[in-house]
Amino acid sequence: MAMLADLVESLEAAEATLASMHAARDGLLALAGRLAVDIARQGDHPDGADMTIRTVAAEIGAVQRVSDRTVERRISQASWLVDGFPAVWQAQGAGRVSAAHAAVIVEAGGHLTDAGDRAAFAAAVLPIAEAESPNRLRPLARRIAERFQPRSIDERHRAARDRRRVWSVDAEDGMGDLHIHTSATLAHGMMDRLSKMAHAIREENRRAARDAKVAGDVTFEPDERTVDEIRADLLVDLVLTGAPTGHDTTDGLLGEIRAEVEVTVPVTSLIRDDAADDHLDDDIAGAGDGSGDHATGVADELAARFRAASRIPAELDGIVPIDAATARALAGNAVGWNRVLTHPITGAVLAVDRYRPNKDLRRLLKARDQRCRFPGCRIAARKCDLDHNHSASTGGATCDENLAAFCRRHHMLKHSSPWQVTPRPGGVLEWTSPTGRTYVDRPPPPHTVVFSESHMGRSDADLVPRVPPPF
Repeated sequence: MAMLADLVESLEAAEATLASMHAARDGLLALAGRLAVDIARQGDHPDGADMTIRTVAAEIGAVQRVSDRTVERRISQASWLVDGFPAVWQAQGAGRVSAAHAAVIVEAGGHLTDAGDRAAFAAAVLPIAEAESPNRLRPLARRIAERFQPRSIDERHRAARDRRRVWSVDAEDGMGDLHIHTSATLAHGMMDRLSKMAHAIREENRRAARDAKVAGDVTFEPDERTVDEIRADLLVDLVLTGAPTGHDTTDGLLGEIRAEVEVTVPVTSLIRDDAADDHLDDDIAGAGDGSGDHATGVADELAARFRAASRIPAELDGIVPIDAATARALAGNAVGWNRVLTHPITGAVLAVDRYRPNKDLRRLLKARDQRCRFPGCRIAARKCDLDHNHSASTGGATCDENLAAFCRRHHMLKHSSPWQVTPRPGGVLEWTSPTGRTYVDRPPPPHTVVFSESHMGRSDADLVPRVPPPF
């Protein structure tokens, strides 16, 4: 254990050094880009420094034995990190975050054009990056970036739909890849349906093989295809032999989803209709008629808050933001909803219920945990086991404070290795490694809307509901 502890400590130091060296390289590449621009400016080049940057990239690429196109791309990425997100670059240089964390942050905030918004976004996301893995950071960073987007997800989605397409890429050995760029909801739905059909066929194949073995049928040829192979064959079969059924609208396609996807949407976005903008102010302001200026001001405040709250996007599987129209269409076709009740100030999950209550505790835990509770793991909670932290066989209670979601891999690790977990209040889990190190895993912040008294008296533009703190 002492040797393992030393090894882990050395790797931790090495990783921090690598992060610092990556930051140093990015700084030098950004400096090379600035130098190329300065040279072009001195020569009054009409191409805006394009050829000068190529020249500099070719020089660096030759000494590093890599393509000048690769160097040019690295210069562009490094310049965007150093100049666009200086706080992130500095955190990477200090070894607080890795290059992978920095890449996730820059990707999530890459659409923010205002320097102040980027700085505020970086300040909000860096504390999370220092505590989470890059995979866990990605959906949280996207969620935080939404707070600073000048356009709502609905507007951006309508524009992005015009770029949907399908293309193929030839591969080796007579193979090829088919790609589709479409609505995230449709993509997740198609993948889930293909997976369910493939698993059903796989199970039927195994059952047929067992029956043939029992019957002594030596002529039977078992279907040994993997789930991936069956999934690919199903997609080819459906595309080549299936007949279009006239679903030529987004609503029609959404209505055909029979797969299982999880959509989390604040109720303000669920009931909001873009066409109701003109009526909202009149309906709420009507409450102030005849009651003086104060009542009118309160009504205006309520209308502003509701408009701001309705801009919070829905989320697909806790990862991808989707527009409110898609969320409403899916909710309208759902046979039942899980209603997650959250605290209006802290955003903490208080309870989960349904119109036909059943397995309330299971739904509460999945809503709270959202993913596997081992540090760094992001397997969705619906694919995880719910396990007692204090074993039920030794008196552990079956309650939310003693249960958590673990993927099968980390469920087995918890029971079959020296790793130990101790539950703390608020759903916090404290993991202790074989070397005695402690790692704290907290439930991810729920996708909800919270308000505070500080919002009162602010303008409509400032009334953007804050995302609950992550810890």
